[in-house]
Amino acid sequence: MTSVITGDIINSRKQKEPEVWMITLKKVLSGLSADTKYWEIYRGDSFQIEIRDYHASFMAAIYIKAAIKMIKGLDVRLAIGVGNKTYDGNDVTESNGEAFVFSGEMIETLKKEKQNLRIKTKNNEINKELNLYFRFALITMDSWSVNSAEIVKLSIENPKALQSELGQLIGISQNAISNRQKRAHLEEILELDHMYRHKMNSL
Repeated sequence: MTSVITGDIINSRKQKEPEVWMITLKKVLSGLSADTKYWEIYRGDSFQIEIRDYHASFMAAIYIKAAIKMIKGLDVRLAIGVGNKTYDGNDVTESNGEAFVFSGEMIETLKKEKQNLRIKTKNNEINKELNLYFRFALITMDSWSVNSAEIVKLSIENPKALQSELGQLIGISQNAISNRQKRAHLEEILELDHMYRHKMNSL
């Protein structure tokens, strides 16, 4: 099994300097997979990445969202598909299987429903449950400020770092880090990731 995240940048055409978000997106995707065979940016502001450790696909989606929301005025739609892979192409958009089909279906659903994160697996009960949790989580995540997005991204990149160490990285106090993490509801998102990984074990 594998997982695929299909996404597109919201409000990308309103951005006066598209190279800013393009550089950020490339950096994030290459950070998630150094091998460019597993990710591609296409149609200007759409992209797809295969996350072969499907247990990590929710956190990968959160990482992408945090990075894009660090750019004022931008957001991202993300559709996660989890399933088998029946064809391994030369690049991600040539590959095929359930994960790819599910992800492609969900990105179209997201556009119609104006929702920014959704998952599809072959288990409808898991889909229903996780998508409900995602809807609640999006109440917070869609409203992240630039500072909230920055602290989420930094915390994901340095999962074992103390708050004081994170503060040193961006030049603010441990107390300020704590407050930003609380405002971003980072603890609850990490708990949701824990549950997500547990659900993936039952697929």
